[in-house]
Amino acid sequence: MSTSGYDRRAASRVLAGLARPGLFADTPTARPGRVEFVRTPLTFEQDSHLTLSQRLYLERFMRPCRPDQVTSATHRLAWTDGDGVPNTGFVHSDGLGAIVPIAVRETVLTLWHALEDNHALAQRVLELSANDRAVLAATTTDHEPIDIFRVGIEACGRALAQHALLAHTTPYRSPAEFACGMRDSGIFAAVATRWYWELQASTYRRGMIPVAFDVQPDRTVRYTAETVATLRAMKDATIADAHAVMHRATTVEGLSVPAALAKYHDELDLISRQYALLPPGTRPACLAATAHRVDGGHYSLLPVIAERFVEEFVATVERLTVDEVDGEISGDTGDFAPEDRIFYVPDMNCKHCVRTITGVLESMRIRVHDIDLISKRVVAEFRSPRNRHRAFEALRDGGYNPVSARPVPDAAQPTETAV
Repeated sequence: MSTSGYDRRAASRVLAGLARPGLFADTPTARPGRVEFVRTPLTFEQDSHLTLSQRLYLERFMRPCRPDQVTSATHRLAWTDGDGVPNTGFVHSDGLGAIVPIAVRETVLTLWHALEDNHALAQRVLELSANDRAVLAATTTDHEPIDIFRVGIEACGRALAQHALLAHTTPYRSPAEFACGMRDSGIFAAVATRWYWELQASTYRRGMIPVAFDVQPDRTVRYTAETVATLRAMKDATIADAHAVMHRATTVEGLSVPAALAKYHDELDLISRQYALLPPGTRPACLAATAHRVDGGHYSLLPVIAERFVEEFVATVERLTVDEVDGEISGDTGDFAPEDRIFYVPDMNCKHCVRTITGVLESMRIRVHDIDLISKRVVAEFRSPRNRHRAFEALRDGGYNPVSARPVPDAAQPTETAV
């Protein structure tokens, strides 16, 4: 089958060349000093530590991972972030508290703004050759370099917030210490190289993590040998599934490679370029973790982002106050008003998510007017409060956490401690 233009190492080299002179602007963006949140306990199945959504995802997509290898969050949070966007996250009752996912989100926003303010980077992107753009278009889910960098920043934050569900099994007793411990232990690189994208994104959206830590004598942590073996087996199973679907689509069904990718990536969530187009016997390499020789030296994008992320996260935690208030997680019931056609999906991370969410809504005959990946904003033509409620439930079954456009609780307010 033809894989014209698909080249993961070449795509990684393009991104490294863009980022090496500098990825972020130096001027920090003022963020809120106080955020209010609401907390709701998760509902677990009888005699289980997993929710229904977690169990179904485990059984369908995580073989051979066992239920006892999965740690679940105990509570889901809702808050409005410093950009005024309703957000959700997960925490464990034995963990470091709500400040971790909230500070992660504020750090993501800080770095997104620093990325957008880097005018030299924008100029380098404009000067990309047609061949480099073709490589990105043929290889990556998000084709625009700024979008790819933005997704990478969010993935870094996702890794930190998700592993915080295991903070009680580590030596780290504060959010800042935990973040530095994850960096010093190489966990960001472990996620990039040992996990696969859909597993990390989907388990994060469901408030679960399928790994365990071993504490080392120097107080760093590593994945247990069982965790490494299980992650490898899950990745191999996913690659095998993708190859099987692609082979059937291009031989039995007679589809072209692009048509097969479009049909099964969108409809069944079983296939993507990252796995389906890999040559037999190879395993996917993270674009950010791949090392290149740039300007006479070795360069890898992932440690640059991880180091800056941890630095900004520590600074954010030092000045951020979070307060729990009474309220509801989502405003998907009650009177129906025009503004109820607008909602947010905070865990919508990339263009694959956009396609998935659009597909769920359109399968319910709900017309989608607009989806903005950056603001996480969706405008859809719901017919009634019941129709909206059912759509939200369908999205939650897919691992997403839609929230009302009406901020719950009140929007974060900057204080004198904001920088």
